[in-house]
Order: sequence, then C-alpha cells, then structure tokens
Amino acid sequence: MLTAVSAARRQRGRSRLGAAAKEYAALGWPCIPGARPLVDGDRACSCDRIGCPDPGGHPVTAAWQIQATTDPEKIKRWWTDIPRANVILPTGRVFDVFDVPAAAGEMALARIAERYSEPGPTSPVGPVAVVGKQRHLFFVATRGAPEDEDEWWSCHLDCSPETIDDSPGLRWHCRDSYVVAPPSVLPAGEVSWVRAPDRTPLPDPVRVLEILSDCCEAVC
Repeated sequence: MLTAVSAARRQRGRSRLGAAAKEYAALGWPCIPGARPLVDGDRACSCDRIGCPDPGGHPVTAAWQIQATTDPEKIKRWWTDIPRANVILPTGRVFDVFDVPAAAGEMALARIAERYSEPGPTSPVGPVAVVGKQRHLFFVATRGAPEDEDEWWSCHLDCSPETIDDSPGLRWHCRDSYVVAPPSVLPAGEVSWVRAPDRTPLPDPVRVLEILSDCCEAVC
C-alpha cells in the first residue's frame, strides 16, 4: 500500500516527465513517449516484449519516427494517458547526440572548461546529459544526411560502438536514432542535465567529435 509521501513522489515524477516533454517541444525538439523500466513482477520493461534488451530505453510505438511531434496538445494528451512514460527525443532532425562513457564525458568537459570560460558561439559544447553514472550525452548541431556518408553513421539499437576502432565506446546518434531525455529513469539511474538546453546555437559536431574521440581513446 502506498504511503501519502510515496504517492506524492510518484505524482511529482509523472508531472516532471510531461512538463519536460512540453519544454523540449517549445525548443522545437520533437518528442515521443517511451517505455519505463519495471521493478516489480517478471518483466523488466513496461513494453510487451519478453526479455526486452533495453528496459525503458525505447519508444512505446514502432511508428515513433512518424509520430514524434512538437504539438503541445498531442504531448499533453500522451503524458496524460501514460504519465510515467519516459521522454524520447529523435535525433538527426534538430540535433545529433554523441553518447560516450561517463569517464570520457567528464574528461571532455574538464578539457573544454580549461579552454573556454563560458558557453557561447566559440565554445564546442552545448547541452550535456548524464545517464546515471554510466554515459554522457553531448547534443550538437545535426549533420542530417551528408553526401559523403563515409563520415556519417546512424546508431541503431544493435550497434556495437566498441567495434569502431577510431573512437572506442562512442555512439553517434543521428538519422534513424533517438536518445532518452531527462528526467527519464532507466535501470542505470535517472537521466539528468549537466548543462541544460537553451536557445543558444548548438555546437559544430566535428569540433566536439575531435575532443570526444581523444577522450574515448584515453579512457577506453
């Protein structure tokens, strides 16, 4: 039986997820509801898939690429219907995301802080999120679908970034991919902002990639 305190905490969590989705939409970032991890019962994820390989880390619908939206009314309806749904942000539209081990992310932030006193047009860092204590997510300007796709790859769920010799441990989320956004909750812990998004232009991905590649090689 839920106590009044635990019930209030759950309600705040639900409100935070829906409110965050609305804030992302206001920035022009399309959203889609995600699954959520389960702590009770035989299943690890709220989806219908037995043995889900990524509990809470995927959209609730296979049609997420079509349905993701910035429409505030749709977003309000979705999180009213499923208030505990994680927030999923498709990549390769407004932004790409570099997903690196936490140690590499912390090293990169330290190096950037040494060279740049504050964020701005000259700083190669924009919004940064952390997934528990395991991964850092660096949001950058999207490259879309460049003509030279040798310099571009999409991170699908079955991608094994450790096989990328030049940048061990690095995932580049762009077209056909997505990330789980704060304040979603995963088995690894809560997704939270280290540097929250604003309306500052996102940094050039190539500049950020150079820094993250060096850091990944140093720690991986």
